[in-house]
Amino acid sequence: MYAQVIVDVPTYHVDRPFDYRVPAKFASIIEPGMRVHVPFGRRPVLGFVVGLSSTTEVPQKKLKPITALLDLEPVITSELLALAKWLKHETICFEIDALQVMLPSALRAKYEKIIEIVPGAILDERLQSYFDDKTQVKIEVFEQAHVLAEVKKAIQQQQVRLKTVIKQRGTVKEQRYVQIGTHTEIEQALQQVNKRAKKQIQLLHWAKQHAEQVYLPQKVLDDSATSLSVLQAVVALGGLQFVQKEVLRDPHQNSVEQTSNHTLTSEQQMATDAIHDALKQKKATTFLLQGVTGSGKTEIYLQTIEQALQQGKQAIMLVPEISLTPQMTERFRGRFGNQVAVMHSGLSVGEKFDEWRKIQRGEVQVVVGARSAVFAPFTNLGLIILDEEHESTYKQEDTPRYHARDVAIWRSEYYQCPVVLGSATPALESYARATKGVYTLLQLTKRATNQALPVVDVVDMREELRQGNHSMFSTILIEAIRERLTKKEQMVLFLNRRGYSSFVMCRDCGTVVQCVNCDISLTYHRSQEHLRCHYCGHEQAVPTQCPACESDRIRYFGTGTQKVEEELYRLFPEARVLRMDVDTTRKKGAHEKILSAFGRQEADILLGTQMIAKGLDFPNITLVGVLSADTTLHLADFRASEKTFQLLTQVSGRAGRHDKEGQVIIQSYTPEHYAIDLAKQQHYETFYTQEMQMRRLAGYPPYFYIALIQIAHEEVWQAQDYANHVADYLRHQLPHVRIIGPAAAQISRLQNRYRYQCLIKYKIEPNLIPVLHQLIALYRAEWQKKGVHLTVDLDPSMI
Repeated sequence: MYAQVIVDVPTYHVDRPFDYRVPAKFASIIEPGMRVHVPFGRRPVLGFVVGLSSTTEVPQKKLKPITALLDLEPVITSELLALAKWLKHETICFEIDALQVMLPSALRAKYEKIIEIVPGAILDERLQSYFDDKTQVKIEVFEQAHVLAEVKKAIQQQQVRLKTVIKQRGTVKEQRYVQIGTHTEIEQALQQVNKRAKKQIQLLHWAKQHAEQVYLPQKVLDDSATSLSVLQAVVALGGLQFVQKEVLRDPHQNSVEQTSNHTLTSEQQMATDAIHDALKQKKATTFLLQGVTGSGKTEIYLQTIEQALQQGKQAIMLVPEISLTPQMTERFRGRFGNQVAVMHSGLSVGEKFDEWRKIQRGEVQVVVGARSAVFAPFTNLGLIILDEEHESTYKQEDTPRYHARDVAIWRSEYYQCPVVLGSATPALESYARATKGVYTLLQLTKRATNQALPVVDVVDMREELRQGNHSMFSTILIEAIRERLTKKEQMVLFLNRRGYSSFVMCRDCGTVVQCVNCDISLTYHRSQEHLRCHYCGHEQAVPTQCPACESDRIRYFGTGTQKVEEELYRLFPEARVLRMDVDTTRKKGAHEKILSAFGRQEADILLGTQMIAKGLDFPNITLVGVLSADTTLHLADFRASEKTFQLLTQVSGRAGRHDKEGQVIIQSYTPEHYAIDLAKQQHYETFYTQEMQMRRLAGYPPYFYIALIQIAHEEVWQAQDYANHVADYLRHQLPHVRIIGPAAAQISRLQNRYRYQCLIKYKIEPNLIPVLHQLIALYRAEWQKKGVHLTVDLDPSMI
C-alpha cells in the first residue's frame, strides 16, 4: 500500500503529494486525513495523508516508508480535504497552508533541533558540561552559549549528531483520580493493614462501600475524613490506586440560566419559515437576512438552529469580533446547554484543542466562533450562519486569504444545507446579489419589541469650534452624559482609535515621529509612556527633542481612547468608566470580564473602539456618543463611505433596545456627507442606491471584481522594477482586463520593505486564476531567491 502525503514544507517545488510506502503495521489503520511523520530529505517532517493507492509510479528504491502514524482517526474529513484543494486553487495558496488553517494550533507541528551524543563518543570537557548527565540537549542551549562552532566541529568528527524532533504543540490534559478496587482487593488490603493504623482501616471500610468507583483525591479525603498520607499508605497496600484520566479544559467562566424560545413577530416568523423550508428540502440556499438593529435576528438564528438539531443536523454560528463571542456564546449555551462548543483566538492553545476534539468526536452539535470556526470538523452540517456578514474580519489577511462567507457557501453546497448571512447593513456585494436573486432576501423592518429606533443628532464640530468649544466633547454630548449620570442610565462612547494620541509632532518644524521600519506615524500610549507602531510592533521612548531640528516643542496630536478616558474623569469625576480597546483586552478573558461588569451596571460609561460597535445588548444603555464619525470616512479606500455608514448604523443600534428611549449623538466635521446623513436616518436602501452609483462610475465592486498584486523589496528601485515586470506580464497575458498601476502602496514601507502594487479590475475572466498561478510560479522559481515578496489577494478588504 502507498500513501499520497502533503508534507509540511510550504514551498513551490513540493506543493504536491509525495508517495510513501505504508508499513504493514499501519496498513489496516491508515486513512486519508491522518497526520504522519515522514522522512523528507535529511529530516523528518509532519505530513497529511490525502490518498491511498495499491500502485505507484515511483521506483521502489526511491520510496521511503512512513515513520509514524500520529492519529487513530482522521483529523481532516474527506470533505475538508476536498475543500483544501478548492482553497489552494481559489485563493492561490499552498495546499499545506489550506490544510493547516483547518486545524487548531495545538495539532500543528513544532520542530525542535536537538544535539545528541553519538554512543561511545568522548567529548572534550567544555562541551560535555552542557550535556550534564543527559545524552540530548536542545540546540538553543549552545546558541545562547555562543559555542555553535565547537558543536559543528564535533558533528564533523562524528562525536555528536543533529536531530530534528517533531512535537505536537498541544497536549491532552490529564488529572489524577483515585480508582477504588474490587471488594476482594479491599479485603486483601484489610488483612495486610497494621491493626493500629486506625485511619487506614477507616479509609478501607469507606472504600468498601464505594468499590470500583473513581473519585478525585480530595473527594476521597473529605468523605472518609482522612489525610493524603493515609491515602498514599492504602494505595501502597493495593486496595486503591492512582490513575490519570483525561479532562477537558472548560473555556466558560460562568454558568448560564437555561432560556426558552421567544414568541416571534410576523416578520421573524416569515424569515424562520423560509429557512426551515430550505432545511427540510435540503436545499443549498443562501439567505440574506437584513434587519434593522434590534429586530431580533439572534432569535431567528436560535430557532432555526433548533430546527436543524431536531433533524439530527449540526450548525455553525460565526460572529465577526472576539468581543461578541462571550455574549453570543452565553445566549447559545442558555438555549442549547452542553451541545455548544466555542472557537476563537481568545482561548488558550489547550482550550482550542479540547473544544475542537469535542466537535470532532461528535460530543457537541453547535459551534459558535470567529472566522476559523467555519472549518469546524462536522460531518452532518445542516445550517451555517454569519452574523454581521458585512464585517471585514471575515476575510483572512494572511495566506490562505479566504473569506469565511465563500467557505460557508462551498460547505453548504457540499451538504445541501442553507447559509444565512445576517446584517442590519449588508455588504453592497451581498445586497446586489440578493436583488439579482442569487441570494434570497429576507427583511425585518421593525424592532422585535416594536421600540422606536433611537433619536440621532449629528453635531457639526466646526460650529462648536467657532463658538469657542475646543473640547473633544460637544456641548450637547456633555449635557446628555450629565443627564444620564443623574438618571443612573448607561452610555456607550465610541472612538475608532486606541492609544492616547494618534501621533507626536514638533511644533517648530512639523516633523511627525515615524516608525523606523514603516512609513507610518507612531502612536503615543500614555499608560506605558512610549510610542508604538501598530503595524510592525516597534516601540520606542517618547523623544524630549525633535529628531529633525532638536526643538523641545514636542506635542501630542489627535485623540485616543486613553485621552478620552482622562478627559471624562476630569469633566465627570463621579462617573465610572470602563475602557475597551486592544490595550485593555490583551489578557485572556478580558472581553468577557469588561462586558460582564458593564452588564452588572458596575460602570456608567463603556468607552471603546470598533469592538463595542456591534452585538452589545444591554437594557440600560440609553445614550450612544460617536466622538468622531470622520475617522473611517477619509481613508484611501473605495469602501470608506460604506464602512462609515455601517459603523454608525451599528453603533447607533446599541441605544434604546429595550423599554427605555435611546439617543445617539454623532460628532462630525463633515456632517453633510451622505454616509453620515443616511446613517442618521438608518436608510439602508437609499444609501445603497447612492453608493452603487459611485461604484459604477469608479468601476469598483460589485460592478467589477478586483484582485490586488503586491510586490515588496528592501530596495525601493528593485520593488518598483519588479512591479513593472508584473504589470507588463499581466497586460500581455490578460489583454481584456484593466490593470491599474504599478503604484506605491497606501503604506509604502512596512517592516523595512518598500511596497508597490497593481490592481486588476475584471468582470468575467476565465483566464485570470490560471495566469495568476503562472505569475506565482514565475515568482517562486526566479524572483523569490532575489529577496522579492509577492502576494496575490483576490477580493481584498482594503487596497
